[in-house]
Amino acid sequence: MLRVAVCVSGGGTNLQAIMDAAASGKISNSKIVQVLSNNPGAYALKRAKKAGLPAVCVSRADHSDREDYNRVLLETLQSAEPDLIVLAGFLVMIPAAMVRAFPNRIINIHPSLIPSFCGTGYYGLKVHEGVLARGVKVTGATVHFVDEGMDSGPIILQKPVAVRDDDDARSLQLRVMEEAEWKILPKAIDLIANGKIGVEGRRVTIAEDLDMFAL
Repeated sequence: MLRVAVCVSGGGTNLQAIMDAAASGKISNSKIVQVLSNNPGAYALKRAKKAGLPAVCVSRADHSDREDYNRVLLETLQSAEPDLIVLAGFLVMIPAAMVRAFPNRIINIHPSLIPSFCGTGYYGLKVHEGVLARGVKVTGATVHFVDEGMDSGPIILQKPVAVRDDDDARSLQLRVMEEAEWKILPKAIDLIANGKIGVEGRRVTIAEDLDMFAL
């Protein structure tokens, strides 16, 4: 049974997608052992508590400096003894010590097709604003392992989403969530939970035939 910690900063729609997928059997052989937020006002914490899941906040405002915050963040996650940490809209720079403590055991969902529109400055609506400003026709979402870089770890799953002529950043954000994020993040967790993911350098292998367009 894969022990999963989910880190969130805001509303927790990806957390809800994970919980719904677990309830329906789309994610098997796993359980959420901790939901952690850096934001005491995050609605995700309310979602977790309503579902009976352990929920905790580690706020930067409660710590004297970044080093102390990073230490407590890591210690709090370690206390739950997770096998996998899922960054589901977690707007915190992951410290190198955390990556080293959980090698190839931290995954992130990013709302674009990496390596496009990712890295420093690309988060939340800023990703979709960048997509629209550039005029691309296809965007999407990516699930990847987290390394010590920014959105640079090995890619696990990607799913494309068409950009419409009448899109604004918010409409595009919602469609990327509905058509891509809420599908590939639960699928990635299920694959990991059932031992179907391998990592060789920067390449991820999947022991299952997948049609990512059909996910």
